Amino acid sequence: MAPIDTERVHLLGIRHHGPGSARAVRAELRRLRPDVILIEGPPEADALLEHVPGLEPPVALLAYDQAAPSRAAIWPFAVFSPEWQALRYAAAHGIPVRFCDLPAAHTLALDEPDTDHEESRVRVDPLSVLAEAAGYDDAERWWDDVIEQRRDGGPSPFPAIAEAMVAVRAELAPDPETEREARREAHMRKVLRATLRAGYERIAVVCGAWHVPALLDLPPATADTRLLRGLAKTKVAATWIPWTHGRLAAATGYRAGVRSPGWYHHLFTVPDRPVERWLTEAARQLRDNDQPVSSSHVIEAVRLCEALAALRGRPLPGLEEIADATSAVLCEGAELRARLVHDAMVVGERLGTVPPTTPTVPLQRDLALHQKRLRLKPEALERELVLDLREERDRERSALLHRLNLLGIPWGTRTRDSVRSRGTFRETWTLRWEPEYDIAVIEASRWGTTVTAAATACVHDRAQHADLPTLTSLLEDSLLADLPEAVTGTVAQLAQRAAEDTDIQRLMRALPPLARSARYGNVRRFDAKALRTIATELLSRICAGLALAVTGLSDDAATAVTTDIDTTHTAVILLGGDAETEWLDTLEAVAPRENIPGRISGRIHRILYDSGRLTADTLHQRLSQISSPGTPPDRTAAWIEGFVANNGLLLVHDTALLTLIDRWLTSLNESAFITVLPLLRRTFGSFQPAERRAIAQHVIHGSLDGHTPDQPVDTQQAAPAVATVATLLGLPTHP
Repeated sequence: MAPIDTERVHLLGIRHHGPGSARAVRAELRRLRPDVILIEGPPEADALLEHVPGLEPPVALLAYDQAAPSRAAIWPFAVFSPEWQALRYAAAHGIPVRFCDLPAAHTLALDEPDTDHEESRVRVDPLSVLAEAAGYDDAERWWDDVIEQRRDGGPSPFPAIAEAMVAVRAELAPDPETEREARREAHMRKVLRATLRAGYERIAVVCGAWHVPALLDLPPATADTRLLRGLAKTKVAATWIPWTHGRLAAATGYRAGVRSPGWYHHLFTVPDRPVERWLTEAARQLRDNDQPVSSSHVIEAVRLCEALAALRGRPLPGLEEIADATSAVLCEGAELRARLVHDAMVVGERLGTVPPTTPTVPLQRDLALHQKRLRLKPEALERELVLDLREERDRERSALLHRLNLLGIPWGTRTRDSVRSRGTFRETWTLRWEPEYDIAVIEASRWGTTVTAAATACVHDRAQHADLPTLTSLLEDSLLADLPEAVTGTVAQLAQRAAEDTDIQRLMRALPPLARSARYGNVRRFDAKALRTIATELLSRICAGLALAVTGLSDDAATAVTTDIDTTHTAVILLGGDAETEWLDTLEAVAPRENIPGRISGRIHRILYDSGRLTADTLHQRLSQISSPGTPPDRTAAWIEGFVANNGLLLVHDTALLTLIDRWLTSLNESAFITVLPLLRRTFGSFQPAERRAIAQHVIHGSLDGHTPDQPVDTQQAAPAVATVATLLGLPTHP
């Protein structure tokens, strides 16, 4: 083992995301003025360094297997990442940079795509060991106090960090290094040797603090060569992609993440008075939400932060002290309100950007052109987008979002419109761009080079293996995505599958998307005649087999079929005309049968009653029959649930129907009542509170017997009201 020449090689051991580390690296580079900088990262990214000046963090290096893009590794950077500050310093001063970690070509081939940094790879967290030695019970708080809240100036922390890591690694020596870590450090030493041979006189190495001891001494090159010989390798491509603070947070599962990226960004970017500025921003957000917060609140909150830091033995107020002050002073003890504002600032969500010249796959470039032309900017925060499909640009926006959903890129999610509309021309979306969607775009590029071609090819492939309900849903999605070639192919598949499928439930589940697709013909500029023909054929087969399909079902199966009958009825309403007549005729024939489950029978009767096919007298007669003593109570209760489920308004207005149910219920003996009680509770529990109150009032006041009992009048209580009315009318008042 030969020790490195510390006059030539300067090891800057850092934590991968932290403002104090970033400041220290920036200050040390200014002091050293190195000839070359080595940074922990994949060497495949060396060719991407020219794009650094045009990047706006947070961003990430993405390396992916060209044969299987879903196998990828990511190296994220924020503005407060030490590596990012080293990259910016090198770009600003024209200094060569080399990434020195194990190549991603080996990492991905070895099935080790996890780029979580060294803290997650050792059996014991080194920060925890150092924090415990310093008397802290929280490693994060110790690191914040010692490193991250450092301001510019003061001695370099890197010699002390190196010494501490040497001691920690010596203490953890009984725990063997993982083979992966050994290979990574062997490659770092290999790159360092090559850099020394190239004749550079001042070399700065920016790497995780854990690796510093492995670079202090250089073993014979043959040992590292032997360790790296014969590693599996795959063909890798690399690029820059936008990233978010949310994905840097440890709460997302990112092992090298930090608890509070928003706070760290604030610490790094605010030149002075970070606590005062943070609390001022918190006060502004509270005022924006109509909360009364004044400047005196901020002053008192700052004083409380400083007092808490002194009591807790901290050099400066940290995030915990700020959270306590926000809750106690700015929000006057309302912790929930304080937490909402504070948590939003702790993450400080933001989405980085990359320049258009960054290497991308053709599908990414096509998507970027669509986003620019349609003015749909990817953003990290959720926003609502309301589209009017009668407008050309909004129709194209809708098609793009639907196409991306077909490709497994759910940038937009359809939501219920806050404005009630009976038309089909309005869509409401919630948009939020997640960093992993860039990987999904790369993976989807196997389907084609444009969004339209890729979505069409994806639909064709899925249609080959889809069952009938999935196929009709796929057809509906293709129509919404405005993919005429995909629609044509799916319709052909649908016609063939519909002729072969004999399962009535599958046919019922396939009909609703098909009916909706037929309705979208006018708005989407698609001739829906072929879809309507297939839909009516499906309905005829459903009607022919319905009676047999609903016979002899279990309770669970009956519940599923009841839902299918509801959705089928909704689809038939969309089709209208002869289709509706055929469907109601079928239900009318099935309704009186005694061998179908009570829940299904009740639901069919409700549909017939609402459609005008069943008179009130006939309905009351049927309910009288179903609630007769000869009918098992659980069947009666199931019938009632099927009839009135999720809508008690009918019982509010039809007191005769409610009277029949009341009489049946009061006639049950104790054991029968206990048997049906859970089912009835579930039925009436589905009603709206106002509906339940109205039904209860009918029962309490005796209106079920056809009249309301006379209520005694309290003349003493009514006297003030009578006197007021008399005064208004100009009538004499009497005491």
